[in-house]
Amino acid sequence: MWELFQAGGPVMWPLLLCSVVSLTVVLERIYYWLRLDLDKDKENIELLLRDVRAGKNSETDAKEGSLIFTMLMEGCAHLGPSASKAMEAVAIDAIAEMRRGMPVLDTIITIAPMLGILGTVTGIIASFDMLGQAGVEDPRAVVSGIAEALITTATGLSISVATVFPYNYFNSRIDAAQDKMDAYGTRLELAHDERSMAEKLSGE
Repeated sequence: MWELFQAGGPVMWPLLLCSVVSLTVVLERIYYWLRLDLDKDKENIELLLRDVRAGKNSETDAKEGSLIFTMLMEGCAHLGPSASKAMEAVAIDAIAEMRRGMPVLDTIITIAPMLGILGTVTGIIASFDMLGQAGVEDPRAVVSGIAEALITTATGLSISVATVFPYNYFNSRIDAAQDKMDAYGTRLELAHDERSMAEKLSGE
């Protein structure tokens, strides 16, 4: 393996850095999503929505919970025209945390093949240089330059391909979480509207 790495030339070092950074970010994001359970407080969330709809203080004694529960509690603290803005502020912070590290993966997906192409160019330059020095009588002199070109290209593409799968997966999780937060935010606003309508009808 070390011989293969050396045969790839100096471009293999930045490619190695790309692979290490990519793996680190992917593992950190996996750990983050494993801890982020959006449905773990579903019972408390439904109880909260029911209490808002009934026009009474929430019976849940939970002070901290999932992201969605925290967002809804913030909305309940500002019920009325400001509720959506209060929940949106929580959602914006949450989405920013979900997207942490994603620009790094996006950059690696783009730059790794480009580094591979750079290795290809430097390898071909080295091959022509050796060919000019050794002549056509010794074609084996250019083998190392060609190997450098092929190894770096394959390495760059491999890093990019290995990174794009978790990148797309994390993006899909972010989109799903955003949709779920929007849905629960809408449910809270509807529950509040139902309560307001019921109070209005009872007062007539």
